[in-house]
Amino acid sequence: MKYDFDFMAERRGTNAIKYDFAQERGKPEGLLPLWVADMDFSAPPEVLEDLQRSVRHGIFGYSDVKDDYYEVVSAWFKSHFGYAPSRSETLKTPGVVFALAQAIRAYSQPGEAILIQTPVYHPFYEIIRSNRRALLTNPLLYREGSYSINFEDFERKIEGHNVKLFILCNPHNPVGRVWTRGELEQMNEICTRHGVLVFSDEIHCDFVWPGHTHTCFGTLNENAILATAPSKTFNLAGLQASNIFVKNAKLREKLKAEIHRSGYAQLNMLGLLACQSAYAKGAAWLEALKAYLLENMRFTRAFLRTHLPKIHFVEPEGSYLLWLDFSAYGLTQHELDGRITEHAGLWLSSGTVFGPEGEGFQRLNMACPRARLAEALSRLESAFKEADFRLK
Repeated sequence: MKYDFDFMAERRGTNAIKYDFAQERGKPEGLLPLWVADMDFSAPPEVLEDLQRSVRHGIFGYSDVKDDYYEVVSAWFKSHFGYAPSRSETLKTPGVVFALAQAIRAYSQPGEAILIQTPVYHPFYEIIRSNRRALLTNPLLYREGSYSINFEDFERKIEGHNVKLFILCNPHNPVGRVWTRGELEQMNEICTRHGVLVFSDEIHCDFVWPGHTHTCFGTLNENAILATAPSKTFNLAGLQASNIFVKNAKLREKLKAEIHRSGYAQLNMLGLLACQSAYAKGAAWLEALKAYLLENMRFTRAFLRTHLPKIHFVEPEGSYLLWLDFSAYGLTQHELDGRITEHAGLWLSSGTVFGPEGEGFQRLNMACPRARLAEALSRLESAFKEADFRLK
């Protein structure tokens, strides 16, 4: 089946956070948005057909899933990553961030330390702080335009602060690293030796680019909490369904009890249906999408090299989120953000949203039709042309 990823869907006027809430989020109207991590592509047509069939049925009562749901989810992770979660170890939640909040309360106490690797997905900060845990950071090393883990600092922080929980982001958002098996094994060894539980956010695992391999942390550590969802992969975030894999029975019961205390029971029936349908029928669509995104990546890389060589393109190993280094311009983050908004007319994710280590960076979502991406890059070029570049 031919999939048309060049189609310019109109999302304005649909209550899309990405397009329709600029003013509410302190931005001027009319910006071209490439910020939040959803795609400007329709979900797979096979999924839409199943959803439409359910809508035509017309009854939206309390619903749950049978064995076939768990079999489809397990088969996807087994065939793609060599990890086959059983029904008993699969917990369904309305999202990965919701699951993280429950895990923080289930496995730590107020005041205890939780470790993250920065710059990183900003809800990690918010959930840790709002649950009155101590936020501890292991800043990633940025050398010669790429990122690595500071293992000496990683272990020192764990030892010095009695860390209870480590939140791993793999593939890493926003820097685009897909941690190698060796890196994961080293982190796992340190955490195991110090009794640190690992919550592994693997929501971007289906977007790993050639030359790199995603390793499910559950293949290394049976006590880990693995957070997954079809939301990024198939553009289903608004349907709110995620699958959390917890092999250890005692840890699983603790997390189930915390979810129960939250008052949440059955998930959105359309979200469950979409999840099952996507994993059962969406593989061909995903392969076509990944090929298209690879071309978007090559297009962006070539454009920047030719027209904006001072912007460093941090080579992504995974995800459709590009991490761009503007530090060569010598702007403060405030000046950089202003130039992106006021001169380029773009809405990107400011680097410092992900922590102070994001100073001088912007995150750009390339999961859109190429014509839209080309327009965004053309706007960047106009705003940062060397001959006209003068700070006001």
